[in-house]
Amino acid sequence: MKIGIVGTGMVGSSAGYAMALMGVGTEIVLVDANPALARAQAQDIAHGTPFAKTVAIRAGGYDDLKGAAVVVIAAGVSQKPGESRLALLERNVAVFRSVIGGVMAAAPETILLIATNPVDVMTFAAQRISGLPAERVIGSGTILDTARMRSLLGDHLGIAPTSIHAYVLGEHGDSEVPVWSSAMAGSVPIVSFAEQIGRPLDQAARQSIADQVRGAAYTIIEGKGATWYGIGAGLARIVRAIIGDERAVLSVSQVNPDIEGISDVPLSLPRIVGAEGVIANLMPDLDAGERAALKQSAEVISGFSSKLGF
Repeated sequence: MKIGIVGTGMVGSSAGYAMALMGVGTEIVLVDANPALARAQAQDIAHGTPFAKTVAIRAGGYDDLKGAAVVVIAAGVSQKPGESRLALLERNVAVFRSVIGGVMAAAPETILLIATNPVDVMTFAAQRISGLPAERVIGSGTILDTARMRSLLGDHLGIAPTSIHAYVLGEHGDSEVPVWSSAMAGSVPIVSFAEQIGRPLDQAARQSIADQVRGAAYTIIEGKGATWYGIGAGLARIVRAIIGDERAVLSVSQVNPDIEGISDVPLSLPRIVGAEGVIANLMPDLDAGERAALKQSAEVISGFSSKLGF
């Protein structure tokens, strides 16, 4: 099955590399405004496939995306010194108009997977530009934040992160909402689990983990300039769920008709993801504080998305 990736910088190429190692799809087509970069990335990734899975990797243009089941969009521009976030958004929307136009002309039946930041607002822009149903325009959202939370909880509890069922909702950003009230380790509420094994999750411990999740990107950016491996793996996981019709529950972003009284807002919830895109949206049991925080997160995102002209 064919997968397209538009934008082959560190995020796009890391996603392609992760897919190749995981054996996601049978063909990956890399498209970039700089064709030489796309060719180089494709060749470099292809040289790793003999050690992993049999996946064909090649560079191409928009026409080569014909028949792609999923197209990952990791294209965008960087923020200029002194540039406001809204001005950056408007420039990235201009990029998306060109990119999505090319993708939709070649692959009108595809599912769009958005990785460009700020990912929630860019998911809103992609849905409006493409005209696709909301369930076929998915943002990577908080899939990485959720993975970070599970990783840190695994370290704290001394168990595998895969045994932890906990989600970060809302914005992929500073207003994100870690959900503790419905978090589980195995089949046991996570706070009870922590008490039973003598590694309590008191308020201070939970706040520390939440702060580390929220601040992870800043720490990584300070050390190496940007993040790419974690989100590359997250994108590969989402694509695998789509092309395999896994109906996996993943925390991804989509334009929602209403969240806590705020309409047409793109943010992350646990969603069932399969061959049709988002099949169903789930709302975890939230306590009053989490519900208020989710509303605040929706307001933050809406404050930007509502200013974009569509």
